[in-house]
Amino acid sequence: MENKKELRNWLDDMKLDHPLVIAGPCSAETEEQVLKIAHELKDTDVNYYRAGIWKPRTRPGNFEGVGALGLKWLQKVKEETGMKTCTEVANANHVKLALEHDIDLLWIGARSTVSPFIMQEIADALQGTDKIVLVKNPVNPDLALWLGGIERLYKAGIKNLGAIHRGFSTYEKSKYRNIPEWQLAIEFQNKFPDLPLINDPSHITGKRDMIFEVSQTALDLNFDGLMIETHFDPDNAWSDAAQQVTPATLKQIMKDLKIRKETDTEADYKNSLDNLRAQINVLDNQLVEMLGKRMKVADEIGKLKKDKNVAVLQTKRWNEILGNMILEGETRGLSEEFILRMFKAIHQESINHQEKIINS
Repeated sequence: MENKKELRNWLDDMKLDHPLVIAGPCSAETEEQVLKIAHELKDTDVNYYRAGIWKPRTRPGNFEGVGALGLKWLQKVKEETGMKTCTEVANANHVKLALEHDIDLLWIGARSTVSPFIMQEIADALQGTDKIVLVKNPVNPDLALWLGGIERLYKAGIKNLGAIHRGFSTYEKSKYRNIPEWQLAIEFQNKFPDLPLINDPSHITGKRDMIFEVSQTALDLNFDGLMIETHFDPDNAWSDAAQQVTPATLKQIMKDLKIRKETDTEADYKNSLDNLRAQINVLDNQLVEMLGKRMKVADEIGKLKKDKNVAVLQTKRWNEILGNMILEGETRGLSEEFILRMFKAIHQESINHQEKIINS
């Protein structure tokens, strides 16, 4: 698959003056719930009404969706509000049922994207469809796997394609439910700048009070739209309660977001500059996070040295680190002077951490 301007046709044809917005409940719970939320979102920026019909849960015993019955509720949404509808499909049978009920947009979840076998099964079932199909990134940060899933759909003759960035699972403790790994999304855009890319701040954050922040970062990085889970009573939702917002909150988020769509030369410069600065912000945050992790390891070394009554400063080890980092820096276009200054500062902070532990 090659990058082509035509990849954007389905989105450009909508002629939106704002980012694409997909919103609705994590799960369809009852017909009344589905219709109530839809009517509250009808006259907003929402372009597609989403609801999970089949819910692949990590462990059995949790609510796993109402199943095909919910597709009839989505049909009623379209009849009563005129809104286009979308849901997740995870196998060929889901695809068959969704197409029979004229669902307008289908997305493939992270647990499906991770398996080329599942992706091929879904691609075969969707072959030649004119529906819009979006592919969420796989659970693990693997760009080739993400693109491979999209390519399988492309080879099946599906032209209206896009991607959803929903973050990546990690064993490390993080403020995110799924860490965004923005750099991987940026690399995705660099490879396929014309393939529409949607951000899913609900699954990245897992917390409704962080959704605005992540949404703004996504727009600053030139994402094409947002998928935000929305429920009239989020705290009592049957799944993922903590990450859903009310329709009123969604409207406020869309109102407060800074959306840059000017087309004049000066605005193009500013948009490009804002995008590059947003990338810098992402990388700076990652640097601080990594430095914090490094100091935690230094703390553990300090505890070990205290227990064994070993001196903090180990000159031989320090010289080895410095030499290795100077060589590594050269391969990445970093001057020896810069590497020396930076690692001396890091080393001094490590010593400070260890001395504090040893002298406590």
